[in-house]
Amino acid sequence: MNASPIAGAAPHLFTVDVEEHFQVSAFEDAVPRSRWAAFPSRVLKNTEVLLELLAEHGSRATFFVLGWLAEQRPEVVRRIAQAGHEVASHGWWHYRVNRIDRETFREEVRRSKAILEELVGAPVEGFRAPSFSITPGYEWAFDLLIEEGYQYDSSVFPIRRPGYGYPGSPRWRYRIDRPAGSLLEFPMATLGIGPIRIPAAGGGYLRHMPLAVIRRAFREAGRSGEPGTFYVHPWEVDPDQPRLPVGRLTTLRHYGGLEKTLPRLRALLGEFRFTSVRAWREANQ
Repeated sequence: MNASPIAGAAPHLFTVDVEEHFQVSAFEDAVPRSRWAAFPSRVLKNTEVLLELLAEHGSRATFFVLGWLAEQRPEVVRRIAQAGHEVASHGWWHYRVNRIDRETFREEVRRSKAILEELVGAPVEGFRAPSFSITPGYEWAFDLLIEEGYQYDSSVFPIRRPGYGYPGSPRWRYRIDRPAGSLLEFPMATLGIGPIRIPAAGGGYLRHMPLAVIRRAFREAGRSGEPGTFYVHPWEVDPDQPRLPVGRLTTLRHYGGLEKTLPRLRALLGEFRFTSVRAWREANQ
């Protein structure tokens, strides 16, 4: 499909969760963190693919980077910043927030922020929890983010789903007021059909659902005057990545449709305007 960006439409948010192909939450049992360093790295090559694609379409993005990866592969972080994109935090060890305690979470966000700021020489203002794992009952994470100097979060998926999801959340960006202060939240894009919310923010949904669902969600966001938040992982543009010995359902979810990612990204970038969270905030202050 050849499409031109919608004239006059406000930009949406393009975000990337920067992690290796073996660091996803579904692989935790097959690939313990103690073995991460033994696996071959593919993240720089895959990130370059995304950087080239964004450059082709004149788009900016926010890259939520794991602290562990930043320590091991600092050239990836520097390359993202050199290309003019925003660097934000994805934690350190890819721990799901709803499986750790407060002090572990504080260490995660403090340590990752420090190394990323050292590498890019600029403040790191945003955070995204692995697997969108700030869920009902874990709102204390927002307090810790505020206390550690973060300005915004993008961890909330306003859907009902086992493992993650915050069904009571607003669908568009909103301000979270907490005892520690306030934080701007950029939730994942959804398609509203009556009372039903269909996940349409990218990632596996981009690969496994009809592209028309994603397009309709971002058009709906545009009509509301709000930015829709899209996400993807570098490993999703890598159909040749090594296959790990995981269960049938995990294999289908992780490896299924990888060949569709790039053409579908090109279609979306050709139809919609995208920018980084930082650029959007600067333009809307």
